Amino acid sequence: MTFSEPRIALVLGANGGVGGETAAALVRRGWNVRALVRDPGRAERLAGVSYQAGDALDRAAVVAAAEGAAIIVHAVNPPGYRGWKQQVLPMLENTIAAARVSGARILLPGTIYNYDPAAQPAIDEATPQRAFTRKGEIRVEMEVRLEAAASEGKAGGVRSLILRAGDYFGPRSTANSWFASGLVKPGQPVKTILYPGDKAIGHAWAYLPDVGETFARLADREAELPAFARFHFEGLWDADGTAMVRAIARAAGLTRPDVRRLPWGLLPVAGLFNETMRELAEMRPFWRHPVRLENRRLVAFLGEEPRTPLDVAVRATMAGLDVPVADTAPRLSRAA
Repeated sequence: MTFSEPRIALVLGANGGVGGETAAALVRRGWNVRALVRDPGRAERLAGVSYQAGDALDRAAVVAAAEGAAIIVHAVNPPGYRGWKQQVLPMLENTIAAARVSGARILLPGTIYNYDPAAQPAIDEATPQRAFTRKGEIRVEMEVRLEAAASEGKAGGVRSLILRAGDYFGPRSTANSWFASGLVKPGQPVKTILYPGDKAIGHAWAYLPDVGETFARLADREAELPAFARFHFEGLWDADGTAMVRAIARAAGLTRPDVRRLPWGLLPVAGLFNETMRELAEMRPFWRHPVRLENRRLVAFLGEEPRTPLDVAVRATMAGLDVPVADTAPRLSRAA
């Protein structure tokens, strides 16, 4: 696909997993990508991306960085789940203000936190949102505000696109991800796999490079979308919670992996002194009940959903986290 004029994308959160992979995918597809980061000197330098100093909480900085942009990727979140109540909605409002001035479409990574896992095992774009956690309520409010901004009218409406996915993992996984903060330990060999889920419960995983590529393909065709659009990304569905564990074991060269359950009962106690632990404790229902995303609308629009094989994705993720991987995959015992 060729375009007569350079297309400019502004990425907020380029140092994170979704933002970084989306920026890289947009560069591959011919976009001119700007990244607004607090400290350009400490940012990971992605090829083809220009970096500007600024904070997503500074409206003037976001508006200035978005000048001439066709899309704004809003992939910024407070680290470690800290400060969501104080920061998440103001950051989104700054992005909406910037899009209103530049005419850009906002691209927002969505989550399953908007739903009740005990009552909604399968969700599509029309499923009613029933958040029961603090983060979920904020996430619902983000989408409400984007939909309201899109309906402001032809002259002042702000177009947006939400791509909802499961738990992220990938070479650029951050400390916010379950993969990098639980299943493996960055920079260390795999000795114990700490799995958060209950036995025989399915779980949705989203490989970050696949999510970034999906965002980039949607961005190429954003003019074909309605002012407010939602798509669901199915990702890698682990039907009983064992596929991810076995893939990690194969990548680490373990024939009999030591798999342990996350001690959920300790998190509320730790949460009395640590905000991150308190927020993580709210997520337990998403590991006790399956929540599968239906991607029929996405496949109908794009023709396919980008999908990297699980073993390839896990090995790349571990390598990106400096977790040693084996030269060859072992044959696991039946007890694994």
